Amino acid sequence: MASRAFFTRLALLAALLPLTEACSKTPKNKAEAMKEVKEKMRKDTNPVAVIETTLGTITVELYRHAAPKTVENFVSLAKGEREFTDTDGKPAKRPYYDGLVFHRVIPNFMIQGGDIKGNGTGGPGYQFADEINAKALGLDKMKVSASPMAMQEVGQVARTEVFKKLNIQSQQDLTAKQKEAEALFKSEQAKWGEKSLEELYTARGITYTPGLESESNTKGSLSMANAGPNTNGSQFFISVADNIYLDGKHTVFGRVIGGLDIAEAITKVERDQQDRPKKTVVMKKVTILEN
Repeated sequence: MASRAFFTRLALLAALLPLTEACSKTPKNKAEAMKEVKEKMRKDTNPVAVIETTLGTITVELYRHAAPKTVENFVSLAKGEREFTDTDGKPAKRPYYDGLVFHRVIPNFMIQGGDIKGNGTGGPGYQFADEINAKALGLDKMKVSASPMAMQEVGQVARTEVFKKLNIQSQQDLTAKQKEAEALFKSEQAKWGEKSLEELYTARGITYTPGLESESNTKGSLSMANAGPNTNGSQFFISVADNIYLDGKHTVFGRVIGGLDIAEAITKVERDQQDRPKKTVVMKKVTILEN
């Protein structure tokens, strides 16, 4: 049976209409809206983020069971409880996400935000590790050869191994050892076909955490954007399609339980060649609701 605190939180959600798809469809009463929220939440101990944008509201359940440290980072920034480095280089502490834009939007893919600079290069002034359990996602059983995108990454791993084995440190070294390097490169690539995605991504530098109830990058998931292994900060993206090829590389720390249509609408705004909306889409306010 759900706790009294859970029903109290549902009442708060209903009071902040429109927060859910049920609300956006004009439910007959608040009880109907609360029922819709309850049915969509995975665990009633999880917090909820209400992201009010200039195009509507997106409500997200934050998955403490999947990525507790990542959720805590998001929550503390949203509440203004965690210090970050402001655009002037000075320390600041305020609700971080309020007023930030979605700086990158791509139809049938995702919307990305959380950059204090608004251009994709900014963050809070610190980085933290990924929270992913490869085995929970089945990456230990998925073969590299079954993923065309993974095979592209094999080339990078193989190239690094070739340079290491042949002690190639310059273009001159590469030119001098070109034939040997090409043969070794093919040999290194061939080794990876039957290995697992977990092994490949570990070779790329990702460290996995056993025991986490990791979630997949499917439609509606809230995930950390990064610049490589363990470079998480404040940027995140919401998938509007199944992007499971990102599993193992991007921490999923929540899922949309209301307003996915708003996220999809944001992907359809007119954008430039860098996928930046020509008409600014702002996160007016991010509210965290907890037990």
